[in-house]
Amino acid sequence: MGLSTPVSGSGSAAFPPVSGAALRAGVLEAILFGAHLLHYPTGIRQERHAAGNSASDSRPPVLLLHGFSDNRSVFVLLRRALAAGGGRRVEAYNYSPLTLDLRVAARSLARRVEELCERTGRERIDLVGHSLGGLVGRYYVQRLGGDARVGTLVTLGTPHSGTRVAPFMDAHPLVRQIRPDSAVIADLRAPAPGCRTRCVAFWTEFDELMDPPGTARIEHPDLHAENIEVTGIGHLALAAHPAVAAAVLRALDAPGPTAVEPPGDAASVA
Repeated sequence: MGLSTPVSGSGSAAFPPVSGAALRAGVLEAILFGAHLLHYPTGIRQERHAAGNSASDSRPPVLLLHGFSDNRSVFVLLRRALAAGGGRRVEAYNYSPLTLDLRVAARSLARRVEELCERTGRERIDLVGHSLGGLVGRYYVQRLGGDARVGTLVTLGTPHSGTRVAPFMDAHPLVRQIRPDSAVIADLRAPAPGCRTRCVAFWTEFDELMDPPGTARIEHPDLHAENIEVTGIGHLALAAHPAVAAAVLRALDAPGPTAVEPPGDAASVA
């Protein structure tokens, strides 16, 4: 199931002309990358968590999962938006930067989710993953029984069908696992009958790490999946732009298809 239209792959040998929208998205990516580099050290350490569940936490807790070689600092703006007004506990999980196998990260996530449920007294939580973090979350939900714990999985720029970007990085085992022909991607293509988790995938045509861009869509006959196209921004901005944050908030709150409203600024979602 999906709301967005198919996107063609990037197979041209010549460099196409750069549109004004693509240029603006690239400039925003550069600004966000610089800001993220400055903020990165603040997210290296695993965060500490308060015991118990606040009386105002009326909605399921949200656990944030960062991408490859990143940490929880990438979510500073999104986290603030999701927690605004109270009523929702938002935490972030740093899986090890030395992880060489996505499946190991997914098993570590399973333990972290169990700890969160026990600590808060909740039966189910929601997951929001950026880039590789979304694939870790999906593997947990689809292959490790995580659908018993996760109500909604939101992914932001996640290579669900594998990405061909940066072939020179194939020496890293984790990068090899996000190629279209990897065993991990084959596991995610396998049948998943009865999966109870609702999936919402945000993707953008200007995502420089998704090759082709449509690989960030979830296309699986057994999954309850909704694909939402974001226009005007790139990969890093998916975890930081206020228009995306507002749409993620609606996706977590809505039991059905996400109601997306025009944001009226640099990005739009459709």
